Amino acid sequence: MKVEGYLFAGGAVFYAIVASAYWFITGELVGATALALTGGLAFLIGFYVLYTGRRVGTRPEDNPHANIEDADSDYGFFSPHSWWPLAVGFATFVTVMGLIFAVWLLILGVGLLMATLVGFVFEYYRGPFADV
Repeated sequence: MKVEGYLFAGGAVFYAIVASAYWFITGELVGATALALTGGLAFLIGFYVLYTGRRVGTRPEDNPHANIEDADSDYGFFSPHSWWPLAVGFATFVTVMGLIFAVWLLILGVGLLMATLVGFVFEYYRGPFADV
């Protein structure tokens, strides 16, 4: 996990430098604050990944001489046919547009979002793909 940690730590340093330069050149506080907060978030992730990597130990991905079979074979289950993520994304879009434009659209979006999340979560409990 060292590579990921160093990548985020480098991003934190980069955003700190860019935020300082942006504030010095433009004098604008809002953009410099956003860049500084981005650097802070990158620092948090980098610190967590490096700290966790020290406790967990060396992974096969960190060893340049490791073979492919040294890695964990089970990465989880990913649905190859599901249309629910697209529906959840559309419902999220409607909800965000409701936050921007109108309360009735927000209510519609939250309703759509709840319905699509229920469908997404319970996709494998009913229908042709249910585990029997």
